[in-house]
Amino acid sequence: MALSLVNLCAKEVVSDHSSSPCWLGCVPRELYRPLLEAAFTYCRPLAIGELVQRWPERTLAVGRNRRPGQSPPNRLCVQALLLAVVRGLADKRCALQVLDLCGLQCEDECVEDAMGGWSLTVALCSTVLQAKVAVQKGVRKEGERERKRGLETERNRDSAIKRDRGSGGRGKEVEKGSEEGEDKGVKVDRLRDLRVEEGGEVVIGVRRRMEIQKRNGTVDLNGGSGDLDPDPEPILVNVCADLFVNARSWERMRGALTSQGPLRLHCRHLRVEELQAPSIAALLSLLPEQGLLGLDIRYSSLGVSGLALLLPLLAPFPHLSTLKLHYCNLDLHRTLPGQEVALKDMSQGLGALKGLRQLSLTALRLPGHLRLLLSSLSQPLEVLELPYLSLTPADLAYLSCSPHASSLQRLDLSENRLDMSTLPSLRRLFSQAALSLSQLSLCGCGLSDSLLGTLLPSLSCCRALQSLRLALNPLSLTGLLSLVRTATGIPTLRLLLYPNPLEEYEAGLPPLPSSAQLLDWPLSEEGEIREAILFQLEELLKQSGRSNDLFLTSDLLNFTKDLLEVE
Repeated sequence: MALSLVNLCAKEVVSDHSSSPCWLGCVPRELYRPLLEAAFTYCRPLAIGELVQRWPERTLAVGRNRRPGQSPPNRLCVQALLLAVVRGLADKRCALQVLDLCGLQCEDECVEDAMGGWSLTVALCSTVLQAKVAVQKGVRKEGERERKRGLETERNRDSAIKRDRGSGGRGKEVEKGSEEGEDKGVKVDRLRDLRVEEGGEVVIGVRRRMEIQKRNGTVDLNGGSGDLDPDPEPILVNVCADLFVNARSWERMRGALTSQGPLRLHCRHLRVEELQAPSIAALLSLLPEQGLLGLDIRYSSLGVSGLALLLPLLAPFPHLSTLKLHYCNLDLHRTLPGQEVALKDMSQGLGALKGLRQLSLTALRLPGHLRLLLSSLSQPLEVLELPYLSLTPADLAYLSCSPHASSLQRLDLSENRLDMSTLPSLRRLFSQAALSLSQLSLCGCGLSDSLLGTLLPSLSCCRALQSLRLALNPLSLTGLLSLVRTATGIPTLRLLLYPNPLEEYEAGLPPLPSSAQLLDWPLSEEGEIREAILFQLEELLKQSGRSNDLFLTSDLLNFTKDLLEVE
C-alpha cells in the first residue's frame, strides 16, 4: 500500500531521535497520531515514550485499527508505551484519560518478539501497581518539601526576632527586661508545642519529633500528623485491554484490580485458564461491570456444579455477548447425584445473560441436553460452536427447529458423529440458516461420499456462506470432486477446507476411518498422486471461473491464515 505524504514525513521525523527536542515543542496535536503510528511501525520506542508522555488528546487507542497482514507492536515498543503512561501522570502537558489496548496482543508464535496475551496482562498489572507507588512517592516528596518550607519560615522568623531584639540597644533596662520576658514566653510556648513524650521522657525538637511520630504511625503522606492510611487516589487514566489470566498471574491480577491508584484496569475480553471456580468467581467480582464483552474459560475443572456457580455471577455484566467454555470437564455420560439440579441451574444462569450472542461449548460431553441449555436464552444466538459435544439426533432435531436456526451466522459441529438419522435435521437446519450462515465447520463428522452427497443440495442453498470446513472426513476422490463442484456454485464462498481423499493415504486404512485415524495415518510419499489431485481441482476452478476468488486448501493448521489473506 502506498504511503501518504504525512506518513512518509512522520517516518523521517521519528527515525532520528536526536532531533526530537527540536520538533516536540512545536508539533501540532493533529500530527501526534501519525507520528505515533510511524514510531510503532518502525520500532522507535524512544519516540513512543516521548509522544505518549505528552499525549494531547483524552483517548489513545493502540491495537484496534491494525490492518490485515500488519505486524503487531513488538515487546519493546509496548513496554515503552506503558512506562510513558506512568510518566505522563506527573506531566501537565499530558491530557490522556482513556488508554485502549484491546487487540494489542499477538498469539502467533511465528511473529518475532511480539507480546502475547499473558505477557501483556502481566505487564499491565505491573504498570498499574507501579503507577500507584510512583504517585505515593510524589506525594511524599511534596510533603517533605512542605515540611522544609515550614522549617525555613520558622528559621526566618527566629532570625527576624533576633534582629529586632539586637537593634533596640542596651540603654533601657526596663524595655530589655520586658523583651527578654516576652522572648522567653515565646520560646516556652514553642517548646511546649514541639515536645513529644517517649517512654515517659519529653523529647524536644522538630526533626526528632517527626522521627518519633513517623515511627508511631502518626505522620500522613502530606507531612503532617494523622493516619497512615491515605484516601484512595483519584483515577486519572482508565486502561481497557483484553486480559489473559492463569494460576501464575492470578495474584498479580488481583493486586492490580484492587489497587486504588491513578490507573484503573478495565477488561473487554477475559481469557481464563487452569483456575478453579472460586478463583474465577473472585476475579469476576473485581472486574468493572460495564466493560466486559466476552469470557473464555479453558482447561479448568469446573464440573457441572462449578459452572452452575459461575453463570449467575455473569448476569451483572450488561454487555456480555460472548461465552466460551473449552475443556471444562463437564462429562455427562455418567449420571451423578444432584446432576439434574445443577443442569437446571446452568440453564437458568444462561437465561440470565440477556445480551448473549455467541456461545462456544467445546468437549463438554453433554449428549441429549442441548434443549435444556439453549431453550432458556431470551435472544437467538448468532454464533454457536459445539465441537466434541457428543450431540444426539434429538439435539440436532431441536437445533433445526429452534429460534436460533434462522439467526446463525457461524456454526461449528465438528467431531460430532453424523449418520443417516441426523441428515433430515441437518438439511432442515441448513434450510433455516440459508440467508444468514456465513461460516460452517463439519470437520471430523464421519461424512462419507453418500452422506455428503445427500447434504450437498442443502449446502448449495446457503447463499451467504463464505467459509466451509470439511477436513478429516472419509471422502474418496470422487466425493471430493463432487464437493468442489458444489462449492464453485456458491457465489459467496471464499474458502473451502477439504479433506485429503482416501486415495492420498498410505495403504492399510479401514473403509470408513475415524477422524483420529485420518489425522495420524501417513500420506502417500508418491508425489504423482498429490499432483494429479491438485491438477483436477485446479481444472474445476478454471472451468467455473472461480480461480481468483475461491481458495481451496487441505492444510488443517494454516487455513485461518489463508482465509485472512483471501479476505
